[in-house]
Amino acid sequence: MVEWFLGLSPIMQALVGTSFTYFVTALGAAMVFFFKEIDRKVLDGMLGCAAGVMIAASFWSLLAPAIDMVESSGGIAWLPPLIGFLSGGVFLWCADKLLPHLHPGFPEKDAEGIKTSWQRSVLLVLAITLHNIPEGLAVGVAFGAAAAGHPAASLGAAVALAIGIGIQNFPEGAAVSVPLRREGLSRRKSFLYGQASGMVEPIAGVVGAAAVIIMQPILPYALSFAAGAMIYVVAEELIPESQAQRHSDIPTIGVMLGFAIMMTLDVALG
Repeated sequence: MVEWFLGLSPIMQALVGTSFTYFVTALGAAMVFFFKEIDRKVLDGMLGCAAGVMIAASFWSLLAPAIDMVESSGGIAWLPPLIGFLSGGVFLWCADKLLPHLHPGFPEKDAEGIKTSWQRSVLLVLAITLHNIPEGLAVGVAFGAAAAGHPAASLGAAVALAIGIGIQNFPEGAAVSVPLRREGLSRRKSFLYGQASGMVEPIAGVVGAAAVIIMQPILPYALSFAAGAMIYVVAEELIPESQAQRHSDIPTIGVMLGFAIMMTLDVALG
């Protein structure tokens, strides 16, 4: 199995990695077949853990390699990562303002983006889909960076990132399907909507890997762009949503555990 994976092209490796992250999203969405509701404290803890994973991944798997690449090439170590990081945040901010979506737990009147008559269920799925784009992009860019042969970016680190993103996708899948079931949709439809939110990750992953392979000079920018986009998701959605019910200790512990898990994965496999 390992030899088969190593024999794949970087783009196919990115596709396999992001297909895994999509599968875990679908696995989380499948919780709707067993539960009509998830205890809010459990969900807050899982969302906190997802935030911790993304924060750690943004530095260990994306920003740190970007900085090392610029340093080794003799450039200004902080400048390309800074430009890429802020560009990632601006991209997500613009997408947030344009794409119609609704965060779980909010009334339909609080939908964000361009006003539309789309159903509430579609808006809920789009909220998670929007935030899955940088995750798929991050995994794809990591595999593309490993293919570039730079010592700061290894295949093991890319695999660690895919595993970490997969872990934090589980609560995201459940966060879509379970609320839809609670609102009256069938278990089957709730699951289909929930897993659909993760389908964008393999697409973004392949695009990210292909882009950095074709245009290797953009690699530090691409890595830090993905990091900025993920930090935007953490600050804009995951942490506020996990703290909404004032279970402050539980999501905070989740953040710490998630960060520790991702840091361990990256150091151990990278």
